[in-house]
Amino acid sequence: MAEIIKMPRLSDTMEEGNIISWLKNVGDKVSPGDILAEVETDKATMDLESFHEGVLLYIGVEEGTVPVDGVIAVIGAEGEDYKAQLEAEQAGSDSAGSADDAPTEEAKSESASAPETTATPAPEASDSRIKASPLAKKIAADKGISLDSISGTGEGGRIIKRDVESAEASAPSAAPVSTQTYIASGESQEIKVSQMRKVIAKRLSESKFGAPHFYLTIECDMERAMEARKAVNNLGGAKISFNDIVIKACAIALRKHPMINSSWQGDKIIVNGDVNIGVAVAVEEGLLVPVVRHADQKPMSVIGAEVREYAGRAKEKRLKPEEMSGNSFTISNLGMFGIDEFTAIINPPDSCILAVGTIVEKPVVKNGQIVVGHTMKVTLSCDHRVVDGAKGAEFLQTVKANLENPLHMLV
Repeated sequence: MAEIIKMPRLSDTMEEGNIISWLKNVGDKVSPGDILAEVETDKATMDLESFHEGVLLYIGVEEGTVPVDGVIAVIGAEGEDYKAQLEAEQAGSDSAGSADDAPTEEAKSESASAPETTATPAPEASDSRIKASPLAKKIAADKGISLDSISGTGEGGRIIKRDVESAEASAPSAAPVSTQTYIASGESQEIKVSQMRKVIAKRLSESKFGAPHFYLTIECDMERAMEARKAVNNLGGAKISFNDIVIKACAIALRKHPMINSSWQGDKIIVNGDVNIGVAVAVEEGLLVPVVRHADQKPMSVIGAEVREYAGRAKEKRLKPEEMSGNSFTISNLGMFGIDEFTAIINPPDSCILAVGTIVEKPVVKNGQIVVGHTMKVTLSCDHRVVDGAKGAEFLQTVKANLENPLHMLV
């Protein structure tokens, strides 16, 4: 009997997947472990892997979006008649959809675990003309390198990142190519909304208008934190950043103030036992939020190494869904862009998010004297259904104490 392949739920927030390209054609033999297609989800680009043996008999959607559980392909024996089975499956899907368009949590769970296909982060892709990964295409376009002249070393001869970098290294010097898009006066440009941007818009709109936000800002003296960072980095081992210090300061404070580490669940509040901090990472299409798990139990050097690795893979859309879920608190840092202070929208299911500004050199009063100091403002966005003003203020006082006295984080 032929196997009907449906769009799997590849992340907890996924409602539809965008098929970028097929790596198998109708009539091709398929074995377990073969990659059928490349699918863009709300969080990453994934390889859709088959668990079945046979021949690819049918492709439902060549390119474009397909809802979770929508039929995308059929695998069976060569020459097998699958049309009646496919029609019955599609009729059943249409009937179920009209009866209840919103799947239950149980249905979501079943869909997420259905053993039809699996997916892994995919830095590679192909199209009908030139087989090349999205990252390789982007690098080549940015550097003005023609893919026609490059031999691919990826699966099936696909051109991947290292092939483009090798071609660049062997090519003669050329003027740099601008990555900025020029829009002439009186003209406009239409940009197709990606799956990631759709979900960012949906989730943040729900958060902003569904959760009653309020904001608390506090200014921290960063002199001792700067001295501590310099001393650690001068040791010659692992380097730490100010962001690593902030993550650790928050992690310790969350252990002391558990309600900040909670989430609103309608008729109940979940107080999380683990301190899992999401760290907002800017990518071309928006923000990804990889999670540093058990941050209160890790030294800053380990936190820093994890964040750097996650940030690198986030920019290539190679993070795994499980690396971007399970957060209990989030930090968004725009200090590296010179932003003094800002407010951030809470990242569900968290009850709070901390917005971190830049370290500013300015006159401050110490011991009755005006001296040059270094301060940093942080703003806590709180869900008032869970966190009251006093609790948020107490948490910020603890964060401030940790940042102003880094030795507090060692005991």
